Amino acid sequence: MTHRSRSGDTFEPIETASREEIAALQLERMKWSLEHAYAHVPHYRAKFDAAGVHPDELQTLADLARFPFTTKEDLRQNYPFGMFAVPHDQIVRVHASSGTTGKPTVVGYTQHDLAIWSTVMARSIFAAGGRPGHKIHVGFGYGLFTGGLGAHYGVERLGAMVIPMSGGNTERQVQLINDFTPDVIMCTPSYALNIADEFVRQGLDPAATALTVGLFGAEPWTDAMRNEIEARFGIDAIDLYGLSEIIGPGVACECADAKDGPTVWEDHFYPEIIDAETGAVLPDGAWGELVFTSLTKEALPVVRYRTRDLSCLLPGTARSMRRMSRITGRTDDMLIIRGVNVFPSQIEEQVLKVKNLAPHYQLEVAREHNLDHLTVKVELVEGEAGTPAAREAAHELGHHIKSLVGVSAEILVMARGQVPRSEGKAVRVIDRRKLKPA
Repeated sequence: MTHRSRSGDTFEPIETASREEIAALQLERMKWSLEHAYAHVPHYRAKFDAAGVHPDELQTLADLARFPFTTKEDLRQNYPFGMFAVPHDQIVRVHASSGTTGKPTVVGYTQHDLAIWSTVMARSIFAAGGRPGHKIHVGFGYGLFTGGLGAHYGVERLGAMVIPMSGGNTERQVQLINDFTPDVIMCTPSYALNIADEFVRQGLDPAATALTVGLFGAEPWTDAMRNEIEARFGIDAIDLYGLSEIIGPGVACECADAKDGPTVWEDHFYPEIIDAETGAVLPDGAWGELVFTSLTKEALPVVRYRTRDLSCLLPGTARSMRRMSRITGRTDDMLIIRGVNVFPSQIEEQVLKVKNLAPHYQLEVAREHNLDHLTVKVELVEGEAGTPAAREAAHELGHHIKSLVGVSAEILVMARGQVPRSEGKAVRVIDRRKLKPA
């Protein structure tokens, strides 16, 4: 590993401000954000009132613990625009991610929000080693997914050249990386290894490209995968973290001169770690569920949003702001498959739509050729596997899952009684990727 990229300095002075300066700014912005949410989002007003708290009562950062949590279910119940805090004529873009019942979680942005998002993404790319004048290949998906456009606007804000490739079409990815000679690539870590495989398939050496840095996110990944990416491409592989409910990618990012966990951009996103069972706030260094409060967002302020991601908060190193550890798992049953949030209940909903399928299923997730692979095992109400009726049911279910959940799945249709049963709680998911703490 050559470690050819180094941050050296910062994109903005706030990144190395004193902890006292950062805390003072956080408190000022938190007061504004809570008042903004309370005044303009009926859901927050009702929730704060029910909890017996008012934004005026926030006098210290520790007082935030008195305010109620926000969950994905809150956003789902207010689908599509009920959580917006500004009139629709101030919303200039929406994005969406998967929800638990087929309805997406919708997020909105004002011009101000997009400027913040572009800035924190530019910070992230700069921290990773990207610089003005670099060429940056964006392999995240565009569209309603926040990855592609989030990266795109960050590259432009940095003053670099964006190559908006998007995901898929792997042969073309290889061609453009060779022909356009980008300095930086941004995509999911599993897709980076898929691109590396395509280089080899074409008789090319992925380490011979002009790439020096990769920013990888949208799915959990291990240090072992980081080592493999770095070895195969000869680059620094940097961990990029974000989620659409908070803003998208760019909530936190590793610094190339440390690579010791993503630095949280704390002047815009206030992090907490809580006990997932009790909701109690845990001290820095303790493992628990990651929670965020937005400090500057206009369109969709979020107060104590439970990410369900398991992590811990650590002192800053390359920056004054705190770091978060690599995500090691989740507190709910959500799966992340090729960057898409997938809930077993979503699959169940699609199974129940197919007339000849019984309400028994099992999901199996594995990593094949460096990409996540989802297999859905289902049963016929009657009949045998391998018949035209079974093939028709498999085709229909696969189409529903692709169209409404957003992932491709291999469908295995079995005879009745063949899907594994349990005497206790049904084992709905078998995840063979076996992610371990970094």
